[in-house]
Amino acid sequence: MKSYAAVDLGASSGRVMVGRVGPDSLELTEAHRFPNRPVRTPEGLRWDILSLYAGVLDGLRAAGHVDSVGIDSWAVDYGLLDADGALLGNPVHYRDTRTQGVAEKVWATVPAAELYAATGLQYAPFNTLYQLVAAGSSAQLAHAKRLLLIPDLLTYWLTGEAGTELTNASTTQLIDPRTGDWSYDVAARLGIDLELFAPLRRPGDPAGLLRPDVLEETGLTGPVPVTTVGSHDTASAVAAVPAVNERFAYICTGTWSLVGLELTAPVLTEASRAANFTNELGLDGTVRYLRNIMGLWLLQECLREWGNPDLGELLAAAAEVPALRSVVDAGDAEFLAPGRMPSRIADACRASGQPVPGSRAEITRCILDSLALAHRRAVRQAQELADHPVDVVHIVGGGARNALLCRLTADACGLPVVAGPPEAAALGNVLVQARANGQTGDRTEMRQLLARTQQLTRYEPQGTTAAWQTAEARLPGR
Repeated sequence: MKSYAAVDLGASSGRVMVGRVGPDSLELTEAHRFPNRPVRTPEGLRWDILSLYAGVLDGLRAAGHVDSVGIDSWAVDYGLLDADGALLGNPVHYRDTRTQGVAEKVWATVPAAELYAATGLQYAPFNTLYQLVAAGSSAQLAHAKRLLLIPDLLTYWLTGEAGTELTNASTTQLIDPRTGDWSYDVAARLGIDLELFAPLRRPGDPAGLLRPDVLEETGLTGPVPVTTVGSHDTASAVAAVPAVNERFAYICTGTWSLVGLELTAPVLTEASRAANFTNELGLDGTVRYLRNIMGLWLLQECLREWGNPDLGELLAAAAEVPALRSVVDAGDAEFLAPGRMPSRIADACRASGQPVPGSRAEITRCILDSLALAHRRAVRQAQELADHPVDVVHIVGGGARNALLCRLTADACGLPVVAGPPEAAALGNVLVQARANGQTGDRTEMRQLLARTQQLTRYEPQGTTAAWQTAEARLPGR
């Protein structure tokens, strides 16, 4: 058995998980969990990156002896370093308002169709490209000598070595998914200096050793290598989908729902752009062809507004609410910002002429029906656009624990749903480290090990999809 520390950072919390891998075993335990609380300053919304780094160090101390460390996190955000390697301010949060209206300025120079053909990335207002254009005249960017995406920044602090991991870099809208290299033409036309980025790394590449001061802080005995993993948490989660063949769709659920397919080549058609599908890079040169949907953020924000009531009781009550009474577009940018989520959902139902959900159970059911409906649309359209039929939908991540959401997704898609593992990102992180240490083989072997060792639940679709088709037609613009 070998042990691996998987640092897995989400938008609301971080944790250090310890994975123990043997010839036919894969065990995962939580060493430390810590909050991720963004801070609103006079300049805008910022990540508290020092608190996150302290949480990582505390987690490594709690983990004890490990054979390697790997870090994954959310995408697109970054820190800027000066010539001495010092951080120039707290990283800007992707939900900050600085990118409002920036896309239109970008498209005036590089039209949206050209941008998609070059980078394959769906439009999202917070993509790194738009963030950099928004920051173009800032003093921080003018003084910056290095840009590191969030997991690469933390890796740099642990090891003193800088790199840019490819799966996460592919979310910047500055990577050509056909070559796995920078899109130099796009960057040049927009005045983005690619020299800011450290050299590209791929999952499995070495990322240095824990520095002596980190060893002293954590009580670990060196040398402890840091291994590059799929540092975009979705890349790690997709690597941990326990599929038996290539005919599967996946839904990585959490704050976001990432719904899509694993392909061998990008889909760069105009139809794909119009449907807002993205081509992000995955393990072993694969393409994560997917659509971003607002996900359980909608429910998380409602729970926060309601004072965090018992989720199990709320879901049980929601299951008794009539199905598809009211639905909203779970991909609508109207739901991107925090605050007042229950009333914003009610407003959207009112504006579309549907019954307005009033109780907490009704709002929760509206959210889950809407997410299942969004899952249905994305799975169907991904198959059509990529000409890649699927037989099963795998739900991984935190939403795999939500039995009501899994059952509704199976019904909406008209396909079996296999739920689990809920800790997919951490498991994918661990498995890439284990593979780098020679403990497992290719993605097929990794997935076979997952299927043998992880608890999975299968949901068969009930009834027909006719009611879902009718509900989809009620949404504006459908």
